[in-house]
Amino acid sequence: MRILLSNDDGYFSPGIDCLAKTLSQIAEVTVVAPECDRSGASNSLTLDRPLSLRRAANGFYYVNGTPTDCVHLAVSGMLDQLPDMVVAGINLGANMGDDTLYSGTVAAATEGFLLGVPSIAVSLCSKVGRHFDSAARVALDLVQRLQARTLEDKNCEPVLLNVNVPDEPWEMLQGTVVTRLGKRHKAEPVVRAVTPRHETVYWVGAAGEAQDAGEGTDFHAVAHHQISVTPLQVDLTHSAQLPSIRRLLAK
Repeated sequence: MRILLSNDDGYFSPGIDCLAKTLSQIAEVTVVAPECDRSGASNSLTLDRPLSLRRAANGFYYVNGTPTDCVHLAVSGMLDQLPDMVVAGINLGANMGDDTLYSGTVAAATEGFLLGVPSIAVSLCSKVGRHFDSAARVALDLVQRLQARTLEDKNCEPVLLNVNVPDEPWEMLQGTVVTRLGKRHKAEPVVRAVTPRHETVYWVGAAGEAQDAGEGTDFHAVAHHQISVTPLQVDLTHSAQLPSIRRLLAK
């Protein structure tokens, strides 16, 4: 089994190191990750300059680009064979609800999915990062389940899974639930500051608190010490609005 790992925290992050060590138990693992933190890069591709691919002392490859660049470069140019799976993470911080639109971690997995490879984005719901081992164990279990599914049905459709794991010891987790994305309140306003050179700059404000966080959502699962697994899709068509927009344009 061949697994491509990437992330948005950078090739040096403890999350991807833990994930690589865990998945190496069952697969041939290749790591291609950004050379620096590219959190919030979403699905952006670098088109205004060439990308460089370098190898670190630990064997991980890193790219001077976005998470999407990393997976695209690896799958479409670097690797001799298509990977059996793409796993992105382990992200330091949750990727729930609206976060998925901005997340570089989810974007890396999405790129794998768009290239026809089953893909998983794994995030540890914490700003501290005490239990990456718990999230790595979750990833290992999901990879094995997806591998078994593929062996049973060679024609099964690739999946894109967004996984959020509470930052707790494995034995404290209260099982796994399949969820839908919740929704956050509007983000906090930007923070204005003045530099020592008297230039005005702005920091993007913090994400809003959970708004739609009822039972069945990813927010609800994590709040109740459960592992949240959300299947994602890429089709952005608002199907419910198709009839009304047709009527609007027919006037």
